[in-house]
Amino acid sequence: MTGLLLRDKNAVIYGGGGAIGGAIARVFAREGARVFIAGRTQAKLDAVARDITAAGGTVRAAKVDVLDEQAVEKHADEIAATVGGIDIALNAVSVMHDQGTLLADLSLEEFMRPVDGFLRTLFITSKAVARHMGHERPGVILTLSEPGSKLAVGGILGHSVSAAGKEAFSRVLAAELAPSNIRVICIRPHAVVDAPEAGSYTKELFEQTAAAAGQSVQELLEDGAMAQMTLLKRLPTLSEIAETAAFLASDRAGAMTGAIANLSAGALVD
Repeated sequence: MTGLLLRDKNAVIYGGGGAIGGAIARVFAREGARVFIAGRTQAKLDAVARDITAAGGTVRAAKVDVLDEQAVEKHADEIAATVGGIDIALNAVSVMHDQGTLLADLSLEEFMRPVDGFLRTLFITSKAVARHMGHERPGVILTLSEPGSKLAVGGILGHSVSAAGKEAFSRVLAAELAPSNIRVICIRPHAVVDAPEAGSYTKELFEQTAAAAGQSVQELLEDGAMAQMTLLKRLPTLSEIAETAAFLASDRAGAMTGAIANLSAGALVD
């Protein structure tokens, strides 16, 4: 048991029923963490919890609206009261948004949806967990962004601004929380090749782009332009993201904070 990366750590994952959040929750539990998954869809949370329990891990699932600040604070307070604190927090919440519409046809609502949605959940969850971690017991807050934070291509205004905002949020939060012994690291994967098959909202997100290219979503992700723009000529997998997240959350990455972990398979961005 001593070799487990996250032995005796308390980890809360928002969006824990989703494709990325669920994959990370399973690996965290395998590595010895007590995992608390929260999200909006009970059935998805229960499915992840069953997998973790069947593998011998420790998990608790709670239906929590991450846009409800009071509900998130109450949930974090309950976790801390039960197990003595929070060591790791990950925000893997998804917000459906537009990709492909240019400024002339993009509404203000569509533009603001990912900007407000993603950043609002980041603020709410980070504030709720930060007061329960750090000092003599190191804390880690993990966030997720996308290569859109750096891309200069048309049709991704809201997506790009929200991704850049998430990275800026993580960088500045790292500076604020460092004196409290809390690390903040942003993980930047590209589109995840096996996420749609795992129930990710990206299947719906990429349907229009795939149809325009005469491909299925899976063909788009396996052989399309997004894969070809990476150095490895492929997109990352859920397993790669989850395994890296476990390392970043562990004490072995204790010197890392304020950093972007590029898991995009080497996306060619400026």
